[in-house]
Amino acid sequence: MIYKDYYKELGVGKTATSAEIKKAYRTLANKYHPDKTKGDKAAEEKFKDINEANEVLSDPVKRKKYDQFGADWKHYEEAGAQPGGFDWSKYAAGGGGQTYRTTMNESDFMFMDESAGDLFEMLFGQRSGQHRGRRGVVIKGEDLETETTLSLEEAYHGAARLIQLNGQTIKVTIKPGVADQQTLRIPGKGGRGLGGGPNGDLYLNVRIAPHPEFQRKGNDLHCNLPVELYTAVLGGKTQIKTLKGRVTVTIQKGAPNGKELRLQGLGMPVYGKKNEFGNLLVKVDILLPDHLREEEIDLFRKLAGLRR
Repeated sequence: MIYKDYYKELGVGKTATSAEIKKAYRTLANKYHPDKTKGDKAAEEKFKDINEANEVLSDPVKRKKYDQFGADWKHYEEAGAQPGGFDWSKYAAGGGGQTYRTTMNESDFMFMDESAGDLFEMLFGQRSGQHRGRRGVVIKGEDLETETTLSLEEAYHGAARLIQLNGQTIKVTIKPGVADQQTLRIPGKGGRGLGGGPNGDLYLNVRIAPHPEFQRKGNDLHCNLPVELYTAVLGGKTQIKTLKGRVTVTIQKGAPNGKELRLQGLGMPVYGKKNEFGNLLVKVDILLPDHLREEEIDLFRKLAGLRR
């Protein structure tokens, strides 16, 4: 099989993120689309190549196989669905290894002599959970990946999600304080193992939706607090909404616009730690009065005169 460097086709590095791959593909697809190249055969081939590259690199499972097996990644994938479909013998040391297959229930067991055994260490290694005895091979199931989105309130209080995967429903409980883009590992909920091997794991990527009032930085929350001019000048108390509920805060006399108040323990829970919280940082936003009566305007004029 001729090796195709899909990363080179899209003009990205091997560490490129999903977003970078998507952006590179859209740019190239727009450039080489047949509607624009009008019968240019080279451009048509290029368009096919970048689509093939995007199909693999945009799929986390296919990309992982491609990174591991290179030109033979597709053969490996087909072997998973069609027992014996992968040409293992080409990897056997000295070409002397022989591979035999027998079917037991729903699982395929691969038996080989010692010269071919190193193949599995090369292909699967410790990450795939392979345990090789004298004759049998046990392979851990493939790890799977999915994602879910929580509101900031759900991230604060904790939440549960029902994940539909491989025909089964998996209930995942998410602890309070989970962060945006945090990945949770759910053991044993991935692909089925081969030869009696353990199942793979499920990796759940968590996204936190933007909130209209609070901005999160680590375990701290930030928000603005509208304060009447008179309260800012004379001092007083006002209420503020927090994720824990409404609380009363004291505004010191003469509080300047933009002053930051720190409310300890009213931020996000610290993930995995009981009764530990970040802080809520409140920025004073002084509101100027509108629709002033003539008497109020006269009073402001007098105050302005006193300040001169």
